Order: sequence, then structure tokens, then C-alpha cells
Amino acid sequence: MIRVLNVISDTNIGGAGRVLLNYMSRADREHFDVSVAMPRGSLLKQPLEELGTTVYEVDGLTDRSYHKDDVKELEQLIGQVQPDIVHTHGALSGRIAGRRCGKVVIYTRHSAFPVPAKLKYPPGRWVNKFLNEYYSDHIIAVSPAAAENLTDAGISKKHITVMMNGVTPVQRKSPEETAALREQWGVQDGEFVLGILARIEPYKGHLHILEAMKQLTDEGRSLRLLVAGVGTYEQELRQQAQDMGIAERVSFMGFQTDVAGVLSMLDLQLNASYGTETSSLSILEGLSMGLPAVVSTYGGNPWLIDDGQDGLLFENRNSAHLARCIAQLMDQPDTLAAMGQRAVEIFHQRFTAEIFAQNIENVYYKAMEEMRHE
Repeated sequence: MIRVLNVISDTNIGGAGRVLLNYMSRADREHFDVSVAMPRGSLLKQPLEELGTTVYEVDGLTDRSYHKDDVKELEQLIGQVQPDIVHTHGALSGRIAGRRCGKVVIYTRHSAFPVPAKLKYPPGRWVNKFLNEYYSDHIIAVSPAAAENLTDAGISKKHITVMMNGVTPVQRKSPEETAALREQWGVQDGEFVLGILARIEPYKGHLHILEAMKQLTDEGRSLRLLVAGVGTYEQELRQQAQDMGIAERVSFMGFQTDVAGVLSMLDLQLNASYGTETSSLSILEGLSMGLPAVVSTYGGNPWLIDDGQDGLLFENRNSAHLARCIAQLMDQPDTLAAMGQRAVEIFHQRFTAEIFAQNIENVYYKAMEEMRHE
């Protein structure tokens, strides 16, 4: 039995937390004793415990990667739990504590972002390389985009394992349930329904989606946009929709826990991100139920959607190209339906939670084997 202590600093359920939940739902409990350290009061506690996961709450670690007090507290916890592996999800404090305690340390990089100049060039590049390679035995990148982000900041390729995220399939709602939801959110008969499930922040590209909506409605097309999520950009985005004259065609849904309900209402899912995107879980969940997507060419999106098979790629930050892609699929319902069928096939070939869990555990086995040969 290999004992693994995961360390995550999130107080809310974000992308890293959802990845962890997906892994725990398919973890091989016969061969791995997996537990999680997290900030006290984190929203992840209940769903993890419902999956049979042992949770350790710590007083620090709250939404921060590093603090010297967090290192001390995690050292004490590692001493009590005695894991073989410390697997951190962005938490530098966990990596430092794991290394000080002599454990195998694995770090998952869940995001990608523009590398600042101070990390692209010496001496910052050297410091970043040392910190990441010294304080981790393996780095898991959740897409090639995340791996490229790491190597751009000086980290050696041989230190990185690329591993695409996987999710539990989402069950489509019944036609009756879907019709009721569409009525609840003001969807009219005959409207083609678009949707984006993401934090409402500028870099998620919502404005480009509104611009594409404006172009398509000016052409006389009947569309509805569902925006699921919250964020700092919401009020400005609402005003933008108002100013464009399309506010009545846009429904802001707030934070939604019923992902299946939202996805079931859509004819097409959108992702227009131009910052931090590595492996959108909502896109994968949509694929699992046969929902094609139109996504930007930024970050990890091109590794999720096979252009022309289960969706389309549009040029990053190009609203007109996005509008053309949407129009193409509106005008070709048979193509859209075929993409939906192909989406399910691709999902089961590459993106299931079972595949993801097995890949994670293969890294665990490899790390333990390397430790025995040192």
C-alpha cells in the first residue's frame, strides 16, 4: 500500500479541486491510501469525504502558495501521517515541507500564464528552475500548454510528465427536464443556444463571445447565450451586452452546481479564453454527453478539441472568426450532430476519469521505483 498525501490550498472548488475530486472518484483504493490536506473550512472537505477520502484541515494554507508558517504546520502533519508521497497542487509550502521530511514530492501544474521577463532570463530563470526541480521529484502538467509554460520558465522537459485531465461522464437531462430548464432561463422556441461555463474575468474572453453574438444577431439569426459563473467582470459584461443591444438574448446564470442541467440546454459550448486555460473541465464534461464546442486556439484548448471532428477552433481573440464558426454549425445541423457523436467517442478514448486516475498512479509507481533505486 502506497500512502499519498495531497496538499491543496484552495478554499473554494476551482479547477484544481475538481481535478482532485475526479481522481478520488476513481482512485485505486486497494493499492493507494490517499488523503488530502487543505485549509480549514474549505468547500472541498465535504465532497472529498463523501468519496471516502481522509481529510486533514490545517489552520494556514488559505489560498496561498507559500508561507513559512504553513511549511511548519505541514511538516508536523507529514510527520504524523507518514505518507510515502506528498502530491501538491500548486502549494509550494507543501513541496518544501515534503522535501524537508524526506518524502517523494510530486507537483501538478494546473494552469498556464504569460511567463514574466524575470523568469525568462537569468538570474530569475535559474532560481525558478532550482526551486521547481529541487522541491519536486516529478511535475505533472495537465496539458502540453502547461508543460510549455514550465519549460519557458527554465524547467527541464525531463522533469515533466504531460497528462491530460479526465472527468466523470455527465448524464444528459431528459427532454422533459431540459425543456423545463430552457423555459426557466427564458430560452424561446427555435433559438440556437450557446453557453460558456467559466469565471467571468476579462481573460476568459466573454467580450469576444458578445461581439460574435452581436454580429450573428445583426444577420438575423435567433440565438440565446447562457453565461454560467461569477467573477469581477460580470457587471461590466452586463453593461456591454446592454450597450450592444443584445441583453435580452443573454442570460447570466450565476454560479451553477448543476453542470449537467446547464450543458443539457446547449446546442454548442464555447470557450474563448486567452489567458490561463490549460484543460477546461466543462469542455470535457460536454464532450462526455455529446456536446460539441467551439474554442479559441489559446493554451490547452487545441489538445481538447480536434478541429472539425468534435468541434471547431477559432483564432484567438478573433470575434469575427468565432461568429463564422458558430454560423457554420448553425447552418449544418447534420455536421453538428456528427460532431456530437464523435465527441463521445473521443471522450471515452482519451478523457475519462479512469484513464486520468491510472495515469496519475503510474507516476506514483514510477516515483516509488526511482526512490528504491537511489
